[in-house]
Amino acid sequence: MGRDVYEASAAARRTYEAADDALGFSLSRLCFDGPENELLGTEIQQPAILTTSVALLRALEERVRPAPAFVAGHSLGEYTALVASGALGFEDAVRLVQARGRFMQEAVPEGHGAMAAILGCPPEEVEECCRIAAAESGRVVEPANYNAPAQTVIAGHASAVELACSRLRGAGAKRTLPLPVSAPFHCELMARAAEKLSLELAGVRFAEARPPVVTNVEAAPNRAAARTAELLRQQVTAPVRFVEMVRWLAGQGVTRVLEIGPGRVLTGLVRRIDAALERGNLSVQDELEAAARFVAG
Repeated sequence: MGRDVYEASAAARRTYEAADDALGFSLSRLCFDGPENELLGTEIQQPAILTTSVALLRALEERVRPAPAFVAGHSLGEYTALVASGALGFEDAVRLVQARGRFMQEAVPEGHGAMAAILGCPPEEVEECCRIAAAESGRVVEPANYNAPAQTVIAGHASAVELACSRLRGAGAKRTLPLPVSAPFHCELMARAAEKLSLELAGVRFAEARPPVVTNVEAAPNRAAARTAELLRQQVTAPVRFVEMVRWLAGQGVTRVLEIGPGRVLTGLVRRIDAALERGNLSVQDELEAAARFVAG
């Protein structure tokens, strides 16, 4: 992951080297050479994705200077958005997301939590079935990611997630898909992780976000440095309101969005939310020239 842009771009190389120095080990080696099982651990995966995303952004900036009206990210991606806006230094960001991944992994014993994607069901029905399943089981299950109008991810105790999925299938969901995750993210069970992360956030200096960051928690823009740490703390337990975020952006007159980072998942979600938005991607070095043209308009 990221080797192509590392080899082609001096700015990308500096990004990986900065991550290695900040973390005290060779994250770049793990990204490029694995082993995959180590790279997929949450404590490594989160800084690896952040670093690759920022490396791609820096490589793009070598060719063209992006001037977005807003930046935004999905869950972990909000940290990339903060770096892109100048609100958070990259070295602080990579250390924070490593700690975030570790705290999330430690918050719930392995096998006790679960997440599932609910397809073909309106979010209001998902919320209602989660409320009923939580009341019946006495356990936690709640929406974690509002990804698209007919795709909501739920999270909580494994037994309650299973019960909610059963109810949702009965309510007409086309599919309930268990997700291969190491912990139930963005739900009440992450409260301990949020508390621990809050201590780490207290030691970081944030700046004004220019441009504003449309946050997961509020689905609204934030510029204020004084609010950023608290929004990131809340993000650990709050659902990602991605549908509202994209609709808010479109409502502000945004017509074009560029996804930067490994994969194309968000581009597909944006299409489902508002197909009128023009979409671009930068996930590998080979897409760099096209992304530069997209940014240049």
